[in-house]
Amino acid sequence: MVSLALALGLSSMTSATTQIDSLFLDEGFGTLDEDALEIAIAALVGLRNQGKLVGIISHVASLKDRIPTQIEIIPGSGGINTIIGPGVSRD
Repeated sequence: MVSLALALGLSSMTSATTQIDSLFLDEGFGTLDEDALEIAIAALVGLRNQGKLVGIISHVASLKDRIPTQIEIIPGSGGINTIIGPGVSRD
C-alpha cells in the first residue's frame, strides 16, 4: 500500500509540470488484506476514469475478477511462454 501511495503522490506532484498518462505497478498487492485491496483498486479505477493507462503485474488471483482487460503469460516448456490477450498477435 505504501508503494501505491508513493506512486500516486509522485504522479500528482509531477503532473503540475509534466503530464503523466500511465502508471504500472509490479506485484504491489500480495500483502494487502481484502479491505486494503478494495481501496487500492478504487484508487486505480479513479485514475483510469481520468484517462490514465494503469498496468498491473500481479499473481494475486482475486485481481483477475476485477481487471476487465488482461494480458496473460502462460509458462511453456523450454522457456518459451505464450502471451494471450487483446492486442497480442503472433507475428
